[in-house]
Amino acid sequence: MSQSSSRSSHPRRVGPDPVTALLASVLEAWSELRVHRGRVLLSLVGVGVAVAALTLAMGVGGAVQSVTEQQQVQGGGRPATFAISTPSSPKGESGDSALFDRVMQQFVARHEVRYHARTLYAELPVRLADGAHQVDTHVVDPDYATIHELTVSRGRWLRAGDAQRMAPALVIDSNFWRTLGSPDPRTHPVVTLAGQRPATAVVVGVYPAASSDPQSPLQMYMLPPAWQSVATDRQRAATASTWELWVPPSLARGLMDRAQNEVSAAFGKGWSTSAYRTDYLASGQDPLLPLRLGLLGVAGVILLLGALGLLNITLVTVRHRIREIGIRRSFGATAGRVFVGVMMESVVATVAAGAVGVVMAVLVLRNPWLPGLLHLPENTVFGFPIDAALAGLAASAAVGALAGLVPALVAVRVRVIDAIRY
Repeated sequence: MSQSSSRSSHPRRVGPDPVTALLASVLEAWSELRVHRGRVLLSLVGVGVAVAALTLAMGVGGAVQSVTEQQQVQGGGRPATFAISTPSSPKGESGDSALFDRVMQQFVARHEVRYHARTLYAELPVRLADGAHQVDTHVVDPDYATIHELTVSRGRWLRAGDAQRMAPALVIDSNFWRTLGSPDPRTHPVVTLAGQRPATAVVVGVYPAASSDPQSPLQMYMLPPAWQSVATDRQRAATASTWELWVPPSLARGLMDRAQNEVSAAFGKGWSTSAYRTDYLASGQDPLLPLRLGLLGVAGVILLLGALGLLNITLVTVRHRIREIGIRRSFGATAGRVFVGVMMESVVATVAAGAVGVVMAVLVLRNPWLPGLLHLPENTVFGFPIDAALAGLAASAAVGALAGLVPALVAVRVRVIDAIRY
């Protein structure tokens, strides 16, 4: 009983909360930095510039990677997209397009392929105010926009119901749109298609042109039924269609083989077709991997240079503070407290410099002249590089920890009596 009372009369000492201790270390480090700001300013400038360069490199690299990937998807489709072409005979004759379309429609229905589109390319004469123009025409089904991530900047994309319109629906590029005088698609602007049977077509949407050069060819999209109604017999006979299917990558190889076999069997002996991947991952390797590795290499060099510069100045600073450290140890400061204090000074300083560097990089990325300087498309938008900003702050903290490790070990090994005599 008395033993229990003795234990209760002497409560166990409880150390400070870990969060409180961390905040105290940060505040103490900040106070020390304010006192010794003259000695660390140059090193912080170097770290801030290094983090700004790192953040800027990652932000620009991410935007370039996104633009490059988008261009590849617009050209070849999303992974995994494969195409199968109209069969040809041994004499080089193109197969019956109607039969080919029926076989492929049965194939996509049987295998439940959600996204598929017929595609063919031709030229159609279009009468405009300044005369007739030969317009590059992409004849596609509505799913083409989903497969290729094609977005319109004004109006809307083609719909399946547009095939029933008396006036064919068109989606034109921005160069074509400016040639028409930049009308609002909601006002239903019209153009005249001067084919075998001239027809009045309605512009329902506008998409960004691949080139801002006003001399580049005009381009437009339209549905296959509309194309069939205005194309000449010679154009229809000379133009072969291709089917594009967007499927899960794991199923692409098997579906390609089945589609090729079924189409060849439908046309009979001697007829052959080809099925092939068109997306940028068709080779099985990421073509953007060199870009990613290059960015990582640049980031590593930048961090290494920043860490070496900070380490040098931090060591000099600790050498000048040996007497101060000895006095702190003589008043009861533990080795761990001294170690954490010196380490946190470096970390807090580099994080503060890193925050300034991130702000500098973001200001550069938000400038409207940057896409033109990097020769990127005019509609490229650099969003807030949240990943690059977090990476920059994390890198600055890591650099501070690494640069502060050696000086902290030096400070811990200082003997009190020697430090006071220093």
